[in-house]
Amino acid sequence: MTSLPALVHRMLGVSAAKRSRASFHQSPQHDGERFRNVKPRPAQGLRKTLGLAWTMLFNKPRGTVPTDSLPVETLTREQLHAAPDRSLYRLGHSTMLLKLRDKFWLTDPVFAERASPFRNLGPKRFHAPPVALADLPPLHGVILSHDHYDHLDRETVIALAQRTEVFLTPLGVGDRLIEWGIDAAKVRQFDWWEGTEVEGIQFTATPAQHFSGRSLFDGNRTLWASWVIVDNDLRVFFSGDTGYFDGFSTIGERLGPFDVTLVETGAYDAMWPYVHMHPEETVQAHIDLRGRWLVPIHNGTFDLAMHRWQEPFERVTGLALARGVALSTPRMGERLDLNAVHRGDRWWRNVAETVAAPKASWRLCASRQAERGKPS
Repeated sequence: MTSLPALVHRMLGVSAAKRSRASFHQSPQHDGERFRNVKPRPAQGLRKTLGLAWTMLFNKPRGTVPTDSLPVETLTREQLHAAPDRSLYRLGHSTMLLKLRDKFWLTDPVFAERASPFRNLGPKRFHAPPVALADLPPLHGVILSHDHYDHLDRETVIALAQRTEVFLTPLGVGDRLIEWGIDAAKVRQFDWWEGTEVEGIQFTATPAQHFSGRSLFDGNRTLWASWVIVDNDLRVFFSGDTGYFDGFSTIGERLGPFDVTLVETGAYDAMWPYVHMHPEETVQAHIDLRGRWLVPIHNGTFDLAMHRWQEPFERVTGLALARGVALSTPRMGERLDLNAVHRGDRWWRNVAETVAAPKASWRLCASRQAERGKPS
């Protein structure tokens, strides 16, 4: 059992919050105390923040969670090893597995049951990962966009540490990994527009409009980023988390056009438009990036917003059709050929949705779970 001091240390990110590296102060994104966006994030205020938290916890609308099982294509290590080069698999949310030059790369790895610092509280997965964490092939690299719980899971990263050659992160996120015991020699940290070449593949950290932190006390102590991946004639964009901003046009001009853009559309709401994109903005971002095929991500795995869980897929499908954008919506675990992308099924239309959760406190929910003898 984890001790209380250890749990507090892990949850609050004490060391990471106190750390201040000289390289951070040299970053145009750092103001001497914290990282920031190009355009300041509008102040939300404590009252609005608490009201939002209350609504998310106790007043969720109907349909934010599916009741039926999602169609997931199960994968094995043998299948992945045998897959052709330039294969892409959605493993859930923003976790993408890419096979480039016969080596595997994983983005924002989250294999935990919940996107939360707690084992029995917080957003629970709609589906199991298509491949078990233990069955993943050895990874050449892990690519991280930022440190939020739905993009960076501590247990997952620690489990991958011995099977991963390199971790590519924005500034400060790598320090978290080192604090968790990851070999510092494997960690490479970058500011926006910085990058590295690994095994002939170019990786560049690019701007995003978001925020960071894993507690109430370490907000924006680490940087957030999107990523550009270039393998000879193949160009892939991975958005991580971001609101819509004019940086997409700049990225498209400097590093595009892109064969495939993996862009967030999900967990959006009118209450926080600055840090996540509505489907209309997702499509526009893809166009700004000069993308060919759009693959919407950050959806279909966790209940993180007030919209119906299918809504991001439906809205982005209609908008892409109206604007002549080639859209691909693969099932979780379905192979996508980056050399010949296919449309994918509208698989979510055959999955039922649930009603809103009962308005009960966390303590009552935990008590009932304990009585049932299993996690929620």
